[in-house]
Amino acid sequence: MQTDIFWIAQICAVLLGYLLGSIPFGVILTRMGGAGDLRTIGSGNIGATNVLRTGRKGLAAGTLLLDGAKGWVAVVLCEHIWPGTGPIAAGAAFIGHLYPVWLKFRGGKGVATLMGIVLALHWPSALVYAVLWLGLLATLRISSVAGMVAAVSTPVSAALFGRFDIVLLLGALAVLVLWKHRENIDRLLSGTEPRIGRKRE
Repeated sequence: MQTDIFWIAQICAVLLGYLLGSIPFGVILTRMGGAGDLRTIGSGNIGATNVLRTGRKGLAAGTLLLDGAKGWVAVVLCEHIWPGTGPIAAGAAFIGHLYPVWLKFRGGKGVATLMGIVLALHWPSALVYAVLWLGLLATLRISSVAGMVAAVSTPVSAALFGRFDIVLLLGALAVLVLWKHRENIDRLLSGTEPRIGRKRE
């Protein structure tokens, strides 16, 4: 009986985490704000960096905060309802953001959502994440570099803080962030990756 309850809790956490993570706030906010369909603007990505290309800084900030918040809420809510399911909800929420069923599985790159997830799982690692992300963004002004470096830092910082229970999870999520940035990596290698405030990322 206990085994059945365990698996039911895991499945529920996966479903709830995925549904929360798959909410496309960038698309919703740009439509509500009269900025058009985000998927036809700039890179077509649904994240805050692409929302910024609409010229609506408020919508971009809202997308950033809400994409982070949904990751945090997914972990905290599932952990509260079904103790011990926080990590699996984290993974499901992240997959939901990257591959949302509502947008034919074409989602974002996960940088903001990962920030919210890490904040819920281990706030000291989230602090490292934020410092690297914002610091590199301010100095280099290359969104992809800041996001990828911050993502890769999460399993490293978790290990340094002794949170080995979440290192593999964060490592897997970091790899997914790199995978979603593969086009950015190609442009970085060719020297054509633009900085924030210029053309397409």
